Amino acid sequence: MKKTVKKNVLWIVLAAALVAVIAAAAVLYNIFGKEYAGANLGQTQEESASSQAAMAAPDFTAVDGEGNEVSLSDYQGKPVVLNFWATWCGYCKEEMPDFQTAYEKYPDVQFLMVNATDGVQETLDKAKNYVQDQGFTFPVVYDTELDAVNTYGINAFPCTFFIDGDGNLVARGSGMLTLETLEQGIAMIAE
Repeated sequence: MKKTVKKNVLWIVLAAALVAVIAAAAVLYNIFGKEYAGANLGQTQEESASSQAAMAAPDFTAVDGEGNEVSLSDYQGKPVVLNFWATWCGYCKEEMPDFQTAYEKYPDVQFLMVNATDGVQETLDKAKNYVQDQGFTFPVVYDTELDAVNTYGINAFPCTFFIDGDGNLVARGSGMLTLETLEQGIAMIAE
């Protein structure tokens, strides 16, 4: 009996220690995550490997709010800020007001906000309602077939790509971008 009590106490202590470690990690992530969010803005991997050869941004098809098909190639000739987001992503929602500000400030840059509309975790109605409720006016497309998400290999949200007017990938930012970092990316593609 005494041995069982000691064993139970040991498990309780270990469980409490694990909870404390997880809580500490969450606090540190919240503190440092915001400070370094978007700090990874830089050239795409392909351009870093070969700066003399530009890589064309892969095309994809999604649908707009009315259900019309939209392709990235529809915007050829304009610099494009391509952002992948979802309503269940807290950092996505936190950065969206900065995207709205930049959208209004840079009329010569095409913003394309791609919602990962998987139909399960993210539905078309949920995403549309969120955009409307927040009063966002930037263009949003809904990736109902996950063509864009799969084409760009997105496995974490948010993720932003900066594409020049020739349709070449110039830079990528993983994680939440600040307005300052977003503007740095726009400077890399705007003429």
